[in-house]
Amino acid sequence: MSIHEKYYELLKNQEKLLAKKNEVKSDFYNGIYERYNNPVLTRHHVPLHWRFDLDKEANPHFMERLGINATFNPGAIYFNEKFYLLVRTEGVDRKSFFTLAESDNGIDQFRFVGKPITWENKYKEETNMYDMRLVKHEDGWVYGIYCSEGKDPQADEFDTSSAIAQAGLVRTKDLIEWERLPNITTPSPQQRNVVLHPEFVDGKYAFYTRPQDGFISTGAGGGIAFGICHNIENPVIDEETVIDGKEYHTVYEVKNGQGPAPIKTDRGWIHIAHGVRNTAAGLRYVLYTFATSLEQPQKLIAKPGGHFLAPYDEERVGDVSNVIFCNGAIVDKEGKLFIYYASSDTRVHVATTTVEKLIDYTFNTPQDPLHSLDCARQRKKLVEKNLHLLGVK
Repeated sequence: MSIHEKYYELLKNQEKLLAKKNEVKSDFYNGIYERYNNPVLTRHHVPLHWRFDLDKEANPHFMERLGINATFNPGAIYFNEKFYLLVRTEGVDRKSFFTLAESDNGIDQFRFVGKPITWENKYKEETNMYDMRLVKHEDGWVYGIYCSEGKDPQADEFDTSSAIAQAGLVRTKDLIEWERLPNITTPSPQQRNVVLHPEFVDGKYAFYTRPQDGFISTGAGGGIAFGICHNIENPVIDEETVIDGKEYHTVYEVKNGQGPAPIKTDRGWIHIAHGVRNTAAGLRYVLYTFATSLEQPQKLIAKPGGHFLAPYDEERVGDVSNVIFCNGAIVDKEGKLFIYYASSDTRVHVATTTVEKLIDYTFNTPQDPLHSLDCARQRKKLVEKNLHLLGVK
């Protein structure tokens, strides 16, 4: 067997992409976070030997045998002095699987490492899996919770799109070997966007869930909920209590869900969540933040109005346009925060800020008064204050 010469040509071009530095966007400023010129991961970053059969005899035209459609919605963790993203990698067959990419600085030069991640799975009905949240828990394990999707067994005979989502649970000590635990059981018929709280609460495991009746529609459910589990190896949550619900005519009016695990600060646990509203062009996903009490992580204590991060310029376009989604964030030793978000179900970006700025934003940005005239009065008050400072009457 010999390796096709086209491989070396493509590899040379890919190396240029992987070595590319990422600079802060000069045309964007809001004082809250910085955006960057380039995505940190795209389908073009995926190793060639994951996509092509390199054997010239078996693949004389060097065709892409197992193509990649998108890389998005990564979990994130700082591990062994490196930034790791556990990436939802989608083949052209529409099936998602999990892969690891690593970087020394968390901003650029991410490289996929190892092989696609697999484990023994007793859930034969699981057709697709995606959007894993990684949490380093105080019990010493790294847990991953992901959406485990299968065909709805109650669907009509000719309905080949209705699905059921459940919360799949795995754990690892090294990001290489993964143990599959039972699905998380909740009172809700559908369950995704489940996140493990990183610390014990009264000696028990705590979770953020999203009660939902249907695969797309929340129905009578909805909102970010809080629940307790006594045994992580038999993860049953008997009660889900909504701590941050949907609200009419807001950025989270259709549904909302927890993003990565909450970030512990001296003011409280700060959550990065996604909110969804309906538009004439379809659903629009954005990010927003809120804070809960350190002592009672189910108690809401702050919630700034509006979105925290939304699709910007070219981020609006992709497989599912006008979508921003985040299920991974990392705080480094200096308190710098790396927010990994996907745009339009296509590619991965990073935004950076500090924990200090995140606290300032979450606790000092005004709440949404929920009515247009009240919003106008809120802004009018700010305008009048600033005109006074500027000496304008």
